[in-house]
Amino acid sequence: MQNAAPVDIAVLALELAPAALFGFAGDRVAQACARWPAVPRTLLPAVCALPYALISSAHYMFSWKWCVFYAVLPVVIAWLLGQAVIADPEQRGNWRDALILVPLGLAIDLRWLEPAWPGGLAGLGKLLVVDAALYGFVAIRRLTGTGFDFHFRWSDWKTGLRELVFFAPLVIGLGWALGFLHPHRSALQFSMIYKWIYIFIFVAVPEELYFRAWVQNLLERRVGRRAALCITAVLFGLSHFNKRSTHFNWTYVFLASIAGIFYGRAWREQRRLPASAITHTSVDAIWTFWF
Repeated sequence: MQNAAPVDIAVLALELAPAALFGFAGDRVAQACARWPAVPRTLLPAVCALPYALISSAHYMFSWKWCVFYAVLPVVIAWLLGQAVIADPEQRGNWRDALILVPLGLAIDLRWLEPAWPGGLAGLGKLLVVDAALYGFVAIRRLTGTGFDFHFRWSDWKTGLRELVFFAPLVIGLGWALGFLHPHRSALQFSMIYKWIYIFIFVAVPEELYFRAWVQNLLERRVGRRAALCITAVLFGLSHFNKRSTHFNWTYVFLASIAGIFYGRAWREQRRLPASAITHTSVDAIWTFWF
């Protein structure tokens, strides 16, 4: 968000607030929401249309079609997951979970929602979808075992960095051999810390939330830990088919699938999203800085 206008910063803060609230006080928010009547609890996330309305108006590209979409989508997610609570109280995974996760994943990966947002600010659209899904899965579905908790523990760093140490030599060797990685020199700089934090918040946490906290978590209840780990890793790899390429990038898919194994291992050890996000962020940072 270079050269961002004040309204862009305001919308970013507005969209980060719900994620921070769920990350630091998810259980309390869910308990509070559970005391509300069903109708207002389901309709509340329609306010997700506000960030879109603010930024699109400021950039002179407001569309009622998109505004209605961003008001209705979160409500549909909340309603479906409310029905899933009734149909699947054991939380073994319900078709409604898949009906939400599959289209959302495709929409983000295939960039279906980007035309609604100003150039260079499409990330705000992704963050808005994350907010809507977070409300549904945390406040309505109250899905357990996600590990979406920003109260960092020493074990998060220990696990996350351990998986990095296991994975880095493997991916560097394979990436070099396949001609995917191209080492370059870059001196250590203080700005790298800010870049690491940026990757953590805007890349690693959303992707780990989707693939580990939701997909792998729900799959484990149906197919077991090992199968869920492998299936999720492959899905994670396939989500990179169009990254940094105009064609199907098999090499990236292959390496990202291997990465998914290590990210999934980090998450499932104590079911902690910060652990896998630390591994994920560190891998992306190393790639950005030196490859």
